[in-house]
Amino acid sequence: MAKLKPLGDKLVVRPLAKEEKSKAGIILPETVEEKPQEGEVIAVGSGKLVEGKLLPLEVAVGDRVIFTKYAPTEFQVDGENLFILSESDILAVLE
Repeated sequence: MAKLKPLGDKLVVRPLAKEEKSKAGIILPETVEEKPQEGEVIAVGSGKLVEGKLLPLEVAVGDRVIFTKYAPTEFQVDGENLFILSESDILAVLE
């Protein structure tokens, strides 16, 4: 995969695999599936600039995160679907 370096407070997230069946066992067609809201951080920016000081991000590469539904920008690198979003769009880190 190409090396990615997000800028500022941006993150690159690999979405986790979607469930293809509902909890009741019904197979869902792609048109019904929602955009994933969970993923693994694969690259982080240098931090957020606040009052002239660079503050490091709270999330790190390898963290599994939950993010807001409509926040990510989708793109492809080497055929892989990835998301880029701001740290403020992260709701939680799964431990």
